[in-house]
Amino acid sequence: MSRTLRVRQSQTVLPFGVGAVFDIQGESFVATGIGDWPQRAKQRVESTRLAARLGVTGFYAAPPTPNERYDVPDAPGAPYIRFPSWLFCGACRRMKRWRIADEKPGQPPRCQSCSPGPTLAPMRFVQICSAGHLGDIDWWFWSHSRREATERRECTEREKLRFLVSERASGLEALSVVCAAKGCGAVRDLLDILGTHGMRCSGRNPWQRANEAVECVKPVQIVQRTAGNLYYPVVHSALDIPETETAVYADETLASRVREHDLWVSLCKVAATPRAEVFREMIKDDTGADDALLDVLLAEETGQPVAAASGPAAASGPAAAPVRPDLSREEWAAFMAPVPPATRDFALRATTLDLAQETMEPWVGLRRRIGRVLLADRLREVRALSGFTRVSPDATVVPADTARRLKWLPAVEIFGEGIFLTLDKEALAEWEADDRVRRRVAGMRADLDRAFQKDRLEALTGAELSPRLVLLHTLAHLLIRQLSFESGYTTASLRERIYARPEQDQYGILVYTAAGDAEGTLGGLVRQGEPPRLAETLLRMTEAAAWCSADPLCAEHAGQGFGNLNRAACHACALLPETSCESGNTLLDRALVVGGEQVPGYFEPIVTAARAAAAAALEQIPS
Repeated sequence: MSRTLRVRQSQTVLPFGVGAVFDIQGESFVATGIGDWPQRAKQRVESTRLAARLGVTGFYAAPPTPNERYDVPDAPGAPYIRFPSWLFCGACRRMKRWRIADEKPGQPPRCQSCSPGPTLAPMRFVQICSAGHLGDIDWWFWSHSRREATERRECTEREKLRFLVSERASGLEALSVVCAAKGCGAVRDLLDILGTHGMRCSGRNPWQRANEAVECVKPVQIVQRTAGNLYYPVVHSALDIPETETAVYADETLASRVREHDLWVSLCKVAATPRAEVFREMIKDDTGADDALLDVLLAEETGQPVAAASGPAAASGPAAAPVRPDLSREEWAAFMAPVPPATRDFALRATTLDLAQETMEPWVGLRRRIGRVLLADRLREVRALSGFTRVSPDATVVPADTARRLKWLPAVEIFGEGIFLTLDKEALAEWEADDRVRRRVAGMRADLDRAFQKDRLEALTGAELSPRLVLLHTLAHLLIRQLSFESGYTTASLRERIYARPEQDQYGILVYTAAGDAEGTLGGLVRQGEPPRLAETLLRMTEAAAWCSADPLCAEHAGQGFGNLNRAACHACALLPETSCESGNTLLDRALVVGGEQVPGYFEPIVTAARAAAAAALEQIPS
């Protein structure tokens, strides 16, 4: 029976973007570079602001079609090719190297030596390197690796292999690759297959031609094809926001601050020398200006044209680190505009917690700690994939166009709804000034400086890890978990955007839907943001966050999670699915929200008042 394999359009960026390996119906594939995309079927995705920040001409989305280029002849979808190419038969245990010429449209690979031809299964292990290359393991070399070089040269049959299972052992020791060539019989089990074995890197990815291979000296690591370190996508996202007067005024104010800086004249004098970069960094650290603004100011002062964008290939060269530009400034300005802007894809309306008439705790305390509340009835988000890394997030970035000829990136657009809220500015400043809070965050900052994810997290943290960022990030996680119980969306269908840069005077969060297939506009999330539901949700959130099933171990933890970048945060209380979090479930601390033995929480008075009110209510109940 023929089968149809399909991938939704939203999955062509994440999680099945360029370079990703995935299983579907017992078969395994890898997504090819965008250079192999059919030209006639691409769909334009508009996002001027994101394109300008990434230095590309635009974005295109693949149509939602069958996921194999050979599943339907001349199918106009994003191409995926079979990987790994080494397959084996579960009946006769023969291994076969599958080639594109062996493919039959609509049919899975089948064993030609057995009847009625069982489906071949892909091998479990592949090899990767930190340069971003992916390839098949040389199974012939593996089976002969325990033999001397002279003995290996005697075997000339490189594809007569069998993948056997022993009943006398368990685990990987029970699996072995055997050379079935006449007179050979070389064998080695897979007990120590994982790790580095001195194998040679192919210097390319499976979809690249042989002439595109480069000389790669990076050590090869053997991993499972579904391993977490096989694929780290570099994804950028931006909301489709209208231009606001607030944003224009912010740009002009920032430009004035740069011009009035003591180093501005010196910078203009050395604009054509290498020392200009030093002044750039000094001005950035002092004012928060970005490179694009500095380029414009330099061009205005010196009369030289602004340097043209070099495109994604130049930004993601062979030795480039993941580039994640900050796109929050314009979005924050749009949310904080006196009159919320509105377009077809960006509809905001202001609301309140409706606690103005409340005179009792904990409602009074909650009103004092929450600032602005906006409901986004419709949002449009564009997500673009600029490349990926392997082995670790800070390894060499492989661009989405491995040939480095194209100036566009793959992207998808997601429509949804959301809740935006800010903290009270004065209450936040008072809480941040507490020495206990600063000492707590200073320990997290030290761990961040030692973490390999530091470069990846810089777009979120800015110049320095601030207490408000950890507070707002944890608050967003707790709110998403609470909303998942009340709005009808799962936690994986909700996402966060954190606005917590002190240099830009940010102090808010946005929780919005991320379910692209349903367009996330069912109204359930916005309904929970209307009064009095949001106030009740926030109160229940703080009560739930005050206790974790892993306490006291979780509450007293001095460092957990990736790179020890979390404090009081675990899967039982604060962590979310990876697709929902901007920072990979790091930089979280529940104690900064609800308080702990060593640090005051921003919402700790609310928790205390809620417990006191509950105790008073219980005392009034007749025994």
